[in-house]
Amino acid sequence: MYSQTAADEVGGDGSANNVRVVDFRSDTLSVPTPSMRQAIFEAVVGDDVYGEDPTVRKLEQRSAALFGKEAALFVPSGTMANLLAIMVHCSRRGTEAVVGDMAHGFLYEQGGAAQIAGVLLSTIRNNPDGTFCLNELSKKFRGFDVHEPDTVLVMVENTHNMCGGKVLPLDWLENLYKMCTEKGAKVHMDGARVFNAAAHLNLPVSRIVRDVDSVCFCLSKGLACPVGSVLVGSAEFIKEAHRLRKALGGGMRQVGFLAAAGLCALDEIVPKLKDDHARTRRVAEAIDQLGSPIFKVDLENLHSNILMVQILSKTVHSSDLAHRLATVYPGEAEAGVVDSQGKSIVLKLSARDWSFARIVIYTNITDEDVELAIKKIRYVFREYENDL
Repeated sequence: MYSQTAADEVGGDGSANNVRVVDFRSDTLSVPTPSMRQAIFEAVVGDDVYGEDPTVRKLEQRSAALFGKEAALFVPSGTMANLLAIMVHCSRRGTEAVVGDMAHGFLYEQGGAAQIAGVLLSTIRNNPDGTFCLNELSKKFRGFDVHEPDTVLVMVENTHNMCGGKVLPLDWLENLYKMCTEKGAKVHMDGARVFNAAAHLNLPVSRIVRDVDSVCFCLSKGLACPVGSVLVGSAEFIKEAHRLRKALGGGMRQVGFLAAAGLCALDEIVPKLKDDHARTRRVAEAIDQLGSPIFKVDLENLHSNILMVQILSKTVHSSDLAHRLATVYPGEAEAGVVDSQGKSIVLKLSARDWSFARIVIYTNITDEDVELAIKKIRYVFREYENDL
């Protein structure tokens, strides 16, 4: 379990010392395992800017081989990896990249494409499964008129965060790649959680990324590393990304300590991602079994470790629900909403001005954590239903 002091979330009869925190806000809250910490401690390092860190080289070479690409580059974050891909593929300022309107790269990366790279992001409506209409995309390509920017890149996200961790269909990716090739555009995949896609389809990750020119994956989300992402593509692409990484401040020195965690994650965490998916499904099934008129989940289309809890009532706000689940009210202990040691349960999940709340499960979450979370969810959801 990922635990922390919860004094600001606890009210009523709960204090910071007698609560059990279960944190479902994001897999970015994952923490290194004991073996990962040992690998960090024992890592052989060098100066990576000089290209002399053997552990970084090993991680990059292994990543390239796993993904079936020519080369790879370790970078501090997924945001930098996506920006580097844009900067390499859209090498002329004023060019255009097409991206889904629910994509992380459009919503949550501060417009870096425009702010830093001078690249226009043109959005296309995401379908609920994370795809977008290819017929609509075919009309998005521009540059045939002197008044227009050149469309040179299309970006996809797999698994798709804001679409509930959906895995993109392989035939759709194949058709997308064929269209982009015909139009002279490249395809980049934001694969922050692409290993979850591979786990869901029970396929090697190289098959998932076959039909893209470049891809990045995150080490510090579900793979439990403290820092880092890896950008993968052709040797020429990575050579240019390496140069641009320096301009963005991403050249690090003895970064093999972090790369060692990445190598450990590939061996230890990736094979266990299906356990995260199973625990996510356990939570989803428990919510579904409540038959709530307010809170719904889509069991049929649950693919990975991200679960969206849809809120059907206009009077129930996502942020209020999150606050309630993270607060202990009088009477909860008497109702049995406690762990085996009698500690009250604080459940954290992700909420903004959404019509849903997001649950994300990761390797540090245990079966016990899941059952405690379900206990809290049942209690709070019934509260809301009784107020109808």
